[in-house]
Amino acid sequence: MNDTSLLDEIEELNLAYLLLAQRMLHGDRTSAMFRLKIDDEMADLLLSLNARQLAKLARTNQLLCHFGHVSAERLRQVTHNQREQGLSRFHAALLMATRPDELAVGT
Repeated sequence: MNDTSLLDEIEELNLAYLLLAQRMLHGDRTSAMFRLKIDDEMADLLLSLNARQLAKLARTNQLLCHFGHVSAERLRQVTHNQREQGLSRFHAALLMATRPDELAVGT
């Protein structure tokens, strides 16, 4: 895969992420902020961006989305979950919602 192709894919992913973030924020701001792990200021900024600004931001050579506050061990817990099928989604959501500093309190 050449660099141009990779940059095109990053741009496409960034634009999709930004559009999804805006749609989520329009739908249920509180839930979207929680899921995106962003604060009020970032939510306001994302909602204020017009199409031209979104496209410009998407063209950066860096991924705008990330794994958030998830450690490799927590991802391992989510992907290797042995719980019953009905509880696995709930368990994954709890693991992914927990911030690293909340886990360190007990240590």
